[in-house]
Amino acid sequence: MAPFASDAFGNPSGVHGVSRTAKNALEESRERIAAIIGAQPLEVVFTSGGTESDNLAIKGAVLNSAPRQGLVTTGIEHEAVLETADFLKRLGMPVTIVGVDSEARVDPMEIAGAVNDDTAVVSVMMVNNETGTVQDIAAISRVVKTLHPHVLLHTDAVQAFGCEAIDVDALGVDLLTISAHKFGGPKGSGILYVRNGTALEPVIHGGGQELGRRSGTHDVASAVGIAAAAQAALDDRDRFETEIKAIRDHMEQRVVAVVEDAVVNTPKTGRSSHHLNVRFPGVRNETLLMLLDQSGVAASAGSACQSGAATVSHVLEAMGLTPDQARESVRFTFGWTSTMEEVDRAATIVSDIVSRLR
Repeated sequence: MAPFASDAFGNPSGVHGVSRTAKNALEESRERIAAIIGAQPLEVVFTSGGTESDNLAIKGAVLNSAPRQGLVTTGIEHEAVLETADFLKRLGMPVTIVGVDSEARVDPMEIAGAVNDDTAVVSVMMVNNETGTVQDIAAISRVVKTLHPHVLLHTDAVQAFGCEAIDVDALGVDLLTISAHKFGGPKGSGILYVRNGTALEPVIHGGGQELGRRSGTHDVASAVGIAAAAQAALDDRDRFETEIKAIRDHMEQRVVAVVEDAVVNTPKTGRSSHHLNVRFPGVRNETLLMLLDQSGVAASAGSACQSGAATVSHVLEAMGLTPDQARESVRFTFGWTSTMEEVDRAATIVSDIVSRLR
């Protein structure tokens, strides 16, 4: 990224030499990302991250699909999707929220059953950011597209890219969201995959960059960074899936062993390799998280976007937990630098703090 923040600082929309250097780097990055997800280069749109990509996918598709302007989504989506759904509802557009089971899993037939002639977009996240539950996006797409071929399918794959194979044709999606910082890329940068032929009303108007889908001067350094990080994540995916899963499983076994009444909210099967959500009965997560942080353990009560607020997890409530049970739940996540030694130390710290609070 460094050269594009200094010597090669040209605007890729310009016509002079330094701009052409930036333009070449931008388009090479687009080609690299497209190859990784099984797309065509012009189907890759650079954005400022997952939130913007989700907004552009859903608002852009709905606003461009009149008279069909309905949205079907689930109760466990990221706030970027649920708040967008609320916005559309305020505009008078039909929004249907489909429930999930006790493992935060959605039934493809229930999704398809919620779709009608007014529906423009179905949006279901691939991996839940709080529990790690993996949805069968390909199955959802097959059912929805068979019954309602006019409907566009969007998936928020922000939590999935580092550990799950992403092939847009195999998934059967028209729109797919990726955020760079989830796999070591620069914060504040992301991708929206837009299948060829899918028209979007832009959310940001201006100079018409990204084929008119997302205006604004390109952040070339971030585009280069997200492509490099995506390739690194792809190259590391098999190791990540094996080793980080083993580390997560070890943390789960240790926590359950040292805190006997701990309840694991993350499902036993069909889950990502890097999430663990645990409930500690009788212990408020706000206090537990504060003491964990003071002891060097970074955890959260929900998504990082809202975990600083004293709110109840909408994901856990959708799974059937009471507000009090949700307030006893903590999310641990693991990355490519996590080690067994850290997990053993963290489990001991968790046990000591839970015992002290009780």
